[in-house]
Parts: sequence; structure tokens; C-alpha cells
Amino acid sequence: MIVLPAWSAPQSGGQRAGQITALMPTATRNTDKAKVNDDLHWNDLLKTGSSGRLRAGLTDGSILSLGSDSELRVVQHDASSQQTSLELTYGKVRSQVQKITQPGGKYEVKTPNAVIGVIGTDFYVGYDGNTTTVICYEGQVAVTAGANAQVQNNTGQGGASGNSVVLNAGEMVEITTIVPPGGYHAAHVPPSVAQNGILSTTVTEKEPRAYNPEHTGRWVALGFAVAAGLALGLTQGLDNGNGKKPCAPIVGVANNPCR
Repeated sequence: MIVLPAWSAPQSGGQRAGQITALMPTATRNTDKAKVNDDLHWNDLLKTGSSGRLRAGLTDGSILSLGSDSELRVVQHDASSQQTSLELTYGKVRSQVQKITQPGGKYEVKTPNAVIGVIGTDFYVGYDGNTTTVICYEGQVAVTAGANAQVQNNTGQGGASGNSVVLNAGEMVEITTIVPPGGYHAAHVPPSVAQNGILSTTVTEKEPRAYNPEHTGRWVALGFAVAAGLALGLTQGLDNGNGKKPCAPIVGVANNPCR
């Protein structure tokens, strides 16, 4: 049985948090079949099956993209005070967060062994097999490990203190068990891993604010050869000669223009 860290109780139940804007079957909201334009409220539980994905717009303009085989609870979302708390029990979610300007405002995603907090950014969180994976695409993300958790498979030099690490754009961290001597470190993300994080949570080919390596000099410097090869392959394989910008095909999406 998975036990998530305790949350402070939301101020009230039934408050509107946002709306489902796109989905791929199968997906549910509070065990009922989810539908586009369904409203989301505090404490709503979203689940996707092996072929399901779901995207929701929160009332402050932030966007949640839930991947397949995932479970996420919208514990609370108050746009006026900018207080957002989400629980990812398992699976993967991408958050494109509006900048927080209110005093005391927060946007947090909790997994069974970590807490991820941001000010305003674009990031991915996955939880599987007792491992939390966090990738920062834009802005900064603070990752704090829970009790008896540690970093795994990362060798970069990120800003770290105790059981916390701050990720900048182009960095990732994995949290497992037992805090390592010397604390946590951020690793630079291979372009293929970064792209997989986006593709695994994309609901349509028109995903807003899609990651572009050109937006961040860090990505170009670290993965130029790989990124150039990917770009060349996409251009040759997807450009149909009409001058349209090539795009990555998305498995399971009907009427995909990239096919």
C-alpha cells in the first residue's frame, strides 16, 4: 500500500479547480468516465489507463498533462491566493505553471517520496518503482526528498542543500531511498530523455508551450550533436515539401499530420 506524505487539509471541499480540455481514452475522474469540458474540483482523482492521457487547464492558466497509467489527485487549487497542491500516486505528469506572484503562493506536486515546488516553470514528474524523476524544462524547480530517500543515477553539479536540490532548465534528478552523503545533485538531461518526458504526457499534436531545445542555451551546449541529429532526421522524414515546420509524431493520436 502506497502512503503519501500528509497534506494540510484544503480550506473547503467542492471548489472549482479547472476543466478537462483534452483526453485520450481511457481516463476517469473520481471513477467516472472522464469527458472533455468536465469541471475539476478540489480533491478530484484523475486516473488514466494504458492507452489513456488527459490534459486539464487550471483556473489560474496553468496546464496539467497526465500520461498513461497514472493517478493524480488535485488536492487544492486556489487561483486568487495561488495555492496549488497535487498528489501523483504513480505515473507521470507535466506541469506548465503560471508565475506565482502572490505572497505565500505555492505550486507543489507530491509523490510518495518527494515534494516538488516551483515559482513558475515547465517541468515533468514521474513516479514508478519507488523512484521519483523530475525534469525541469524552464525556470527552476525545488525538489525535496522525503524520509529515507536519495538521489540515483545522476552525476551533475546542481545547487543542493541537505535533502533538497534546485533544478535549473535542462537538469533532472531522481529520488529513491536513503539520503546520500553530501546531499543531492542535479544532472543534465540527455535530449532524448527530455523529449520522452514531453511525448509521454502529450494529448494532442498541438500541446501548448512544447519544449524546444533552442529556447535554452544549456540544451544546445550539452546535447548539440544529438539534437542536431534528431532535427536532421525529423526534417528529412517529416517535411512533406510544403514548407511546414516538422513535428514529432505522437503514437495513438488520430489524424496526426506528422504521419
